[in-house]
Amino acid sequence: MNEPTTDHTEPPESGALTRLVALTRSIVPPMHPAGRPFVAGAAAGTFLLRRLSRRLGLVGTVLTAAIAWFFREPKRVTPSRPGLAVAAADGTVSHVVLAAPPAELGLGDREMLRISVFLSVFDVHVQRLPVSGVVERVEYKPGKFLSADLDKASEDNERNSVLLSTPDGHEVAVVQIAGLVARRIVCQIGAGEKVRAGDTYGLIRFGSRVDLYVPPSSRVLVEAGQRTIGGETVLAELPEG
Repeated sequence: MNEPTTDHTEPPESGALTRLVALTRSIVPPMHPAGRPFVAGAAAGTFLLRRLSRRLGLVGTVLTAAIAWFFREPKRVTPSRPGLAVAAADGTVSHVVLAAPPAELGLGDREMLRISVFLSVFDVHVQRLPVSGVVERVEYKPGKFLSADLDKASEDNERNSVLLSTPDGHEVAVVQIAGLVARRIVCQIGAGEKVRAGDTYGLIRFGSRVDLYVPPSSRVLVEAGQRTIGGETVLAELPEG
């Protein structure tokens, strides 16, 4: 006599739900942990507003969704070829010039190639490491809150500077710069850490700029006005050797 068999086939409804969840996750990016308190606060406010008025509740819902969208941290695929410096942020290239890096990094007055990327409030605001290597220094400097698209913002604005050394011995600096609206810079790495290009390391809230300093003999692959994708767009090829 044959034993009864058990059908482990997934119900059609369950399979459709699984596919829907997977599709949603592929479209809606995850949120950076720094945004959770803001979203939780907005959601609580929305709940209170909803008790007063359906219209106010709708406004609160839209605002909560906008805050969650601002703190999004989409997945990125970083080029693996050695010797590349990728964009640390989403945004628009505003300047490509020779300039001395921030004095607090201890690199002296020697000029390096500086590639500046301006972030509007609509851009992804997490920052990603431009190269793999070791963190040599992390230095915070208070300052002004000028419009981040101005060239002098690199010197005058509040900033957080990170000096990295690559496996090939190159020094690369990446600087988070607060903007006209930005009032908070978050940096999650410290001196001595080994890091990997493309990984998220920080966040600037509400409009900002990120400067990348590479050796002067590097080959720059972008121009002013070009859009960048953090962790993916190659900004420069570092010198060989």
